[in-house]
Amino acid sequence: MFTPLRRTAERTPPGRDRHIDLLRAVAIALVVLGHWLAVVVTYGERVGGDTVLAFVPWARPLTWLFQVMPVFFLVGGFAGAASLGSYRRRGGDAIGWFLCRTDRLIRPTTAFLLTLGGAALLAVLLGADRATVTLAVWLACLPLWFLIAYVTVVLLTPVLLALHRRAGLAVPAAFAVLVAFGDAARLLGGPAVLGVANYLLAWAAVYQLGIAWREGALPAHPRVAVPMAAGGLAALVLLTVPGPYPVSMVADPGDRLQNTSPPTLALLALAVAQTGVALLLHERGGRMLRRTRPWTAVVAANSVIMTVFLWHMTAVVIAVPALYVTGLLPQPPPGSAAWLLLRVPWLAFLTATLAVLVAVFARFERHAAERRTGARPAPAGPVGVRTAAVTLAGAALVVVALLGAALTGSEGLPAPMLPVYLAGAALLRAARSSHRS
Repeated sequence: MFTPLRRTAERTPPGRDRHIDLLRAVAIALVVLGHWLAVVVTYGERVGGDTVLAFVPWARPLTWLFQVMPVFFLVGGFAGAASLGSYRRRGGDAIGWFLCRTDRLIRPTTAFLLTLGGAALLAVLLGADRATVTLAVWLACLPLWFLIAYVTVVLLTPVLLALHRRAGLAVPAAFAVLVAFGDAARLLGGPAVLGVANYLLAWAAVYQLGIAWREGALPAHPRVAVPMAAGGLAALVLLTVPGPYPVSMVADPGDRLQNTSPPTLALLALAVAQTGVALLLHERGGRMLRRTRPWTAVVAANSVIMTVFLWHMTAVVIAVPALYVTGLLPQPPPGSAAWLLLRVPWLAFLTATLAVLVAVFARFERHAAERRTGARPAPAGPVGVRTAAVTLAGAALVVVALLGAALTGSEGLPAPMLPVYLAGAALLRAARSSHRS
């Protein structure tokens, strides 16, 4: 395993910004660790749970460190602009690029949903409690919310790139203003639906910052990075401590307003601060990754990064009966010294479980990752009208299915949503095959 990865690392194109890959790997690692640390499991007559934020208020500021999905969208914008430009220079078009770009998103997600759906059906047939199975499916599917926004902004990348070249940094600024309007409507007592557009606008704003970085509007220089980091942090403090937004940057049942559901101006302030830090560390990260071992480790992490993200909450689902239902781990008060100490075996078990899941399911992602980091084949040329229509229909079905699942809350993955998703994935695969032939 190590030798092929080293060879892949050595074949990295000379113009590739390795710091971007490092940021992606660190972001997902922190997301996984944050989720695992925050889970509180209870087991009495029935399995239950919550987030530690509901019990330990002092943990809320720590979410400023672990809420790093903005970094993932930032990196996505940078990488998307770079790869789209390269794809076009080699004779391809936007639809063909989208089909290639989403292959490593859709393929492992399809394997994940089919496996999870089959396991849930088998559990019910074997007599498991339906409510418990539903809760387990909902918990395992928590990472899917990210795909709704990410697939959408990837599809919109040609538009967002064109907007940047016309208006520059005014584009993410305009998105931020629209996010603020959505927040104001909710803060003034309006219906929650008024903020729904923020699910796209906020993440598109962060993605747009990545495009601006790639296009040179945000150079990795201290005179740009330091004001962004300091200004974003100052805005975040003002918006949350004396301001109307909660301190927690993840869902907290104790807050009426959530900073992620939908994303708020406070989350955008955090994103600006994180962008400043990413820019500030760019030169140092690039120097470190010129060495073979660190770069090979980053390549290894990125080759399975989607698999890790998709399956990390499934590891929690497996750990609950293995550690709590069996009585192997006690249930001290969340946040107590005993609870904190027991996070060590908890994290160790989850890491081992996730390692097994990745070993089994990473093959669905690895082929696409190796193709991306290795020699790049020439595009098959512009996509025809029929293939473009099939692509857009497939993407729409995938997003609608995932959105429908997200809107059901803790009711699990609705049965009708799986066929809709699979239909969308099948259309994308057909379009991809048609384009390559």
